[in-house]
Amino acid sequence: MLTKMRLRRQELKLSQQAVGYQAGMSSADVSRIENARMVPYPSQAQRLAQVLKLDAKDLQEQVKVEVVAG
Repeated sequence: MLTKMRLRRQELKLSQQAVGYQAGMSSADVSRIENARMVPYPSQAQRLAQVLKLDAKDLQEQVKVEVVAG
């Protein structure tokens, strides 16, 4: 399972460092939030949502991803 935040970041082809820079936070915090090891403060969630063009409440929502062998 992945978070919507991680999937969206990958869709936008952004690194954790780029997202962190744009959101005014460390790439380590972006990683922790992305991996559900940290809950962002409301202000952090708003900034991340703006950068990723997501709703703040969806940042840590888990999504099931199927891998298709080709």
